[in-house]
This record gives sequence, C-alpha cells and structure tokens, in this order.
Amino acid sequence: MRMPDIAFDTTDWASIEPTRHAGVSGEALWRTRSIGPADNPIRVRIVEYSPGYVADHWCQKGHVVIVLEGELETTLADGRVFTLTRGMSYHVADDAEAHMSRSATGAKLFIVD
Repeated sequence: MRMPDIAFDTTDWASIEPTRHAGVSGEALWRTRSIGPADNPIRVRIVEYSPGYVADHWCQKGHVVIVLEGELETTLADGRVFTLTRGMSYHVADDAEAHMSRSATGAKLFIVD
C-alpha cells in the first residue's frame, strides 16, 4: 500500500462530532476523518455500535478493523461468522467478501478504509 501526500497529524477523536447511522436495530456513531489527497482519500473512523446493533446492509467496502472495546460479530455472505473481542482485528479487500456487522453488547471500533 502506498500512502502518499499525507502529512503528520494528530486526532482528538473526542472533538469530532459523531454522525448517527441507524441499523436494522440499534445505531452506529461514526467519528470520521478523511486524510490524504482528495483524489485518493483514506477514511479513518472511530465507530461505536450500541448494544443490539444489527447493520442494515451487506458491505462490499474493504476495511481494516480493530475492536477497541466490546464484541463484534461479522457474518460473511457465504455464511461464515466471526466473533471479535477487544484487541482483535480483521481485514478485507474492496468487493472481495460481502460482510455484515452486529453487536449484542455494543462495540467500539477503529476502522481504516
């Protein structure tokens, strides 16, 4: 991976206003930054899932995801299910394997995509 034209910077995540994204049940709060050049930005997020969160779509976007708190269940379109807890991560390429997230207890994630 090449990450050109990204100057050193810091992020105070608490200062970024969250946006709310409803799931089939529960909600996700996203604190989002876009870094790098406008023609090839990298999205960096802290995402918090409420207890009982179930995504409302199958995602095709590639990500690197690390669980900071709580527990995340990720289901792939082929039926495989992965449970990630604090300190665990997953990665997937764009358009590689559709995936859907849920969290019975709530979770806080750091996501780069």
